[in-house]
Amino acid sequence: MSLGRAYSVAVTALDGQIVEIESHIGSGLPSITLVGLPDAALQEARDRVRAAITNSRYDWPMTRLTMALSPATLPKVGSVYDLALAMSVLAAAAKKRWPRLEKTVLLGELALDGRVRPVKGILPAVLAAKREGWPAAVVPAGNLAEASLVDGIEVWGVRTLGQLKSWMEGGQRLEPRTTSACSPPAPVPDLTDVVGQSEARYAVEVAAAGGHHLMLTGPPGVGKTMLAQRLPGLLPSLSESEALEVTAIYSVAGLLSGDAPLITRPPFVAPHHTSSVAAMVGGGSGMARPGAVSRAHRGVLFLDECAEIGSNVLEALRTPLEDGEIRLARRDGVARYPARFQLILAANPCPCARPDPRDCVCTGHEKRRYLGKLSGPLLDRVDLHVRMHSLRAGAIVAKDGESTDVVRERVAAARATAAERWRPHGIGTNVEVSGSLLRRRFRLSPAVMKPFEAALNRGTLSVRGMDRTLRVAWTLSDLAGRTSPTLEDVTTALSFRPAGGLP
Repeated sequence: MSLGRAYSVAVTALDGQIVEIESHIGSGLPSITLVGLPDAALQEARDRVRAAITNSRYDWPMTRLTMALSPATLPKVGSVYDLALAMSVLAAAAKKRWPRLEKTVLLGELALDGRVRPVKGILPAVLAAKREGWPAAVVPAGNLAEASLVDGIEVWGVRTLGQLKSWMEGGQRLEPRTTSACSPPAPVPDLTDVVGQSEARYAVEVAAAGGHHLMLTGPPGVGKTMLAQRLPGLLPSLSESEALEVTAIYSVAGLLSGDAPLITRPPFVAPHHTSSVAAMVGGGSGMARPGAVSRAHRGVLFLDECAEIGSNVLEALRTPLEDGEIRLARRDGVARYPARFQLILAANPCPCARPDPRDCVCTGHEKRRYLGKLSGPLLDRVDLHVRMHSLRAGAIVAKDGESTDVVRERVAAARATAAERWRPHGIGTNVEVSGSLLRRRFRLSPAVMKPFEAALNRGTLSVRGMDRTLRVAWTLSDLAGRTSPTLEDVTTALSFRPAGGLP
């Protein structure tokens, strides 16, 4: 009788927990028993591990074998445990202790011939191992660049089971961590490609400077999608912690590049208008996969043809817009993914979407029903509303507008001003500022507040709407290099409110 131990990590969303894997070789007829809440993929690991061991020219114990994964109450999903299962069996068969095995977390799937295949979720798994104080982690060579993003823990890449066993015995050296984990920045679409639409261009600049949500309405072909695609190019690069957080989401989703996995630019996610609730917010069988709202974390979520999206899908956005995270209820608990994104909505004004409004054949009822899927609570979270119109011939030959580089400099300066102003309050951008702070600590003069008073008296603006418009006014002031909003800033901010107002 003999016992072998190895260690791996169970990943749930972006959290990880150490799993102890034990293999016990006892007396009895040859059999394999796997316990500890394994899923279907893990149940199949018995055959993969046995084939990998025998094809690596090691002996498989021809007796009763019990493999246990602890804690037993924690669901185990996927094939990431293959490597640890195989090493626990080999340790039990060898009847000896390998010091390296006791201090190393093992992650990876085994092929039948003993090759180690890449798996999803390596980055959060290695981060969890580091957080738990483990000194080293062995990962598939195909995931080595991703694992190398984590400092403070030794990371080794392995290609075959035989190579790993030799390393455990003090022999063959594994591949050390890589240093070229940053990909070169991808080319950014330039604002000069957008013809005309000066008001919409300015709204995109304001959205980038203050972190505001934006809605663009207009007939097809006026440039709504082009403008949305150029917003990420105006945003600053992600900080180190933000980059790791976004990269971890893409690691769990299995969307990382093997050689240069670190995501340093704000992501841009544009799901199709037929996407389901699960595709938008996340879900799926087994381990809940991140949806579009989580993949857009720290970046931009663009919903084109938003009036065509199902009402239940649109309403599912309200929670992540409010809380900055999405909670997915599973059979065995709740998976939490961060989802703090900037929302851009684009829609045609009516079902027929004629370029010239005079050619529209839709009735008033049809127009109201078409945009009626966009509920008041959802639209009330959008600070900037812009109506775009078809271009005239003169706009085609007009001088090009400002480039992305020029506008990005203004956005960076405005963001720096806002960050300095709100730093004592633990806030980074204008969109995060509470209404009470704006109205009490940063109260504007009565003359500047007059347009708000008039709108409140007419009933076209609520107090919550005033707070949102105040945030936009502060962003306009930052872009202009002023210390506080002027009457002109407030008037311009009110012009970005939807016609008729919202509660």
